[in-house]
Amino acid sequence: MNTEIKKASEIGFCYGVRRAIDILEKAAHDYGSMETLGAVVHNEQVSQRLQKIGINVIHNVDEIKSKIVAVSSHGVSPLIESQLQQKSERVIDTTCPFVKRAQIAARRLAEAGFYVVIYGEAQHPEVKGILGWAQENGIAILDVKDLIIPEKASRRIGILSQTTQIAENFIQFAKDIIDITLSKDVEIRIMDTICHDIRKRQIVSLELAEKVDLMLVVGGHFSANTKRLAELSSQVTETYLVGTAEEINTEWLKGKSKIGVTSGASTSEQTIDDVIKHLTDSKINME
Repeated sequence: MNTEIKKASEIGFCYGVRRAIDILEKAAHDYGSMETLGAVVHNEQVSQRLQKIGINVIHNVDEIKSKIVAVSSHGVSPLIESQLQQKSERVIDTTCPFVKRAQIAARRLAEAGFYVVIYGEAQHPEVKGILGWAQENGIAILDVKDLIIPEKASRRIGILSQTTQIAENFIQFAKDIIDITLSKDVEIRIMDTICHDIRKRQIVSLELAEKVDLMLVVGGHFSANTKRLAELSSQVTETYLVGTAEEINTEWLKGKSKIGVTSGASTSEQTIDDVIKHLTDSKINME
């Protein structure tokens, strides 16, 4: 059986990830070894490549040993930013512009007296940072059933999203909040903070998933945007999330005439090419 392998049109590094890596590579060239607070992106292969040029990951401010420290593409709160500046000689900010936009939106909402509700994963570093910009006057949830608003903040609610969430889910989330607060004389302000690149990637990945028998989503298992792609694709076809070509189970490929490949925003072209080659070689061996 002839097997066709289709690759999504939006694939590989997104703008924010490419920008962050370029900044770090230039900094490593200019200053030598340095540290990043958290992995610059949630992709193990990228982290390993950066480590080879002297960029090491630390997980909290107390671990800082280098004179140069970088903020990851996920961003940090103003408090953490201040601590980094106190503990190091130079802070390099690689925060994704779309995340920065969400941070500014959260800050403006909080300054205007709104209680900030973020549609996102509370423990994700991006979301923690955004909450910090909201002056901790907010909450991050994925289900309105978990919504708890302090009485003093119950009249003004600002809603925004983690940048990598699915747009349709965010819209429904906002509608649900409107439904439960509409009769309570509440002012609601909704900010669209979902990344444009991520939204486009989700659209083309879903379109591809509808045309194939099997979908492989290539990316880090802890990457939020990669997990969203797998979630979307699995709604219409058999889908697996793989970090590398070695994770592909040849049993998945049996009986499949069309296989689609997409990737998270922090997945390198090399990793994607390795997956395509593995699929091509496996197809030849199975025929």
